[in-house]
This record gives sequence, C-alpha cells and structure tokens, in this order.
Amino acid sequence: MSNTSWEWDETLYAGSAAYYARGRVPYPTAVAEVLAEELGLDGSGRLLDVGCGPGTLTLLLADKVEWAVGIDADRGMIETASRSGATNVEWLRLRAEHLPAGLGEFRLITFAQSFHWMDRPRVAAAAHAMLTADGACAHVHATTHEGVSGDVPHEAIGELVRSFLGPVRRAGKGFLPEGTAGGETEIYRAAGFTGPTRLEIPGWDVPRTADEIVAAVFSLSGSTPHLFGDRRAEFEAALRELLGDRVYHERMREIAIDVWRP
Repeated sequence: MSNTSWEWDETLYAGSAAYYARGRVPYPTAVAEVLAEELGLDGSGRLLDVGCGPGTLTLLLADKVEWAVGIDADRGMIETASRSGATNVEWLRLRAEHLPAGLGEFRLITFAQSFHWMDRPRVAAAAHAMLTADGACAHVHATTHEGVSGDVPHEAIGELVRSFLGPVRRAGKGFLPEGTAGGETEIYRAAGFTGPTRLEIPGWDVPRTADEIVAAVFSLSGSTPHLFGDRRAEFEAALRELLGDRVYHERMREIAIDVWRP
C-alpha cells in the first residue's frame, strides 16, 4: 500500500546539484564491476537509475548496458547530468512516484542514496513491474559525502551547521529529527522481490581539498545553500576559515549493494 501521507518537497536539494557533483566522492569502478559480474551485464539491455542526481552512478554503469535512463525530481540535478555528454543516456526530470511513465522494461533498476526520499512502497511496486524476467533491482548503500575516519573535522563542521540552522536536522521545508527512514527490506519483499544477494566493496582512501569539503556540505539536504538564506556567504566564510587551505585525507565507508530479483 502506498504511503498516502508522503509528499515530495521540491526544495529538498534545490541549488545543490553543482555542489553534489563536485563534493561527493565518486563511486569506485568496483561498483560497476561487481554488478556486471553478478548480473551478467554485457553491453545489452537497459538501465534505469531512479533518483540519479547529477548522474554519478548512471554514467558509471552506462557502458555496461545498451541504453540508460536517469530520472530525478530535481531540475538542477537533471540539468547538471545532461551536460555529461554521454551518448547512450537519456535524462528525464521525473518523480519516481510517476513511474512507469511509459518508459518500458529494464534489465537493471538502481537506487543509490535515493530510495529513502520516495514513497517507497509505491515506487518499489512500480520498479518490480518494470523489470524484465531476468532483471534485477540494485539498492546501493553508500555514504559519499564523508568518510568514517581521517582528518576532516566533521564534528566541528556539524556544530557550525547547527549554529546557523538550529539543533534539529533540516530537510528542505521540513525537519528530520530522527533521520531518514529505514526498513527497506520489508518494503522490497512486500513489492514481490526476492533476495537480497549482498555484494560488498571495501572502503578506500581519498584526498579531499577544502573546496571539495565545502561542496560536500552544500550537497546535503540538511545544509543546501538556500537553507542559509542571506547568511549563506557568512556560513561559507566560517566554514572555509575552519578548514583552512590544505588537503585532507579520508577513509570512505564500505559500499554494500543489495540485489533484488523479481
């Protein structure tokens, strides 16, 4: 059953697309490699990346399929993705709740850091109906805006954000006092999926400049540029003063991919 109380907030990532593309750490190529091996991707078939953002995962997987479609509800994300120059990818500004939207069937449907923002029962049911008989849905668990260890002062950054925006995490027009929703396993199974098969990619080390860290902060739903209003420049100046002019190092969290089959 669809969550009828759920409502999309178009301000959730407003103004963050360029920062997202610059500040989020790219997915390692191992993500595409393990999916290709698990699913037998050979350059044929179609991919649908739901909540594609600026196209980070879509582009990584595009050469594993014949044609890819990336959809996102945010105009800025689709505009940024469209500038990638990829020749076998179609970018559509489309809410996941409007699927299937006449898009047809897909060999692979992916959700990466996006499913929790959707009417999940409704979207999972639509995705199940859009898969080919040999298809699969891949739910990518990842955290690409920050690592789990290293010398980036994340605690101090969080304190600075709260000093400007208040103690409760913001999210567009609303608040997330308890964070984003979990429990996706039950939702996938209720939609008719079987599994999952879990694929794991180890964490990896990355250097991060102050510019990249600033962009990562502005890429988050809880600290998108518009939330700061007329204090945005003041916040960025304080953040840059905190970071200084140096290169940081981080160990990124391992990535887990749950592969669900119809």
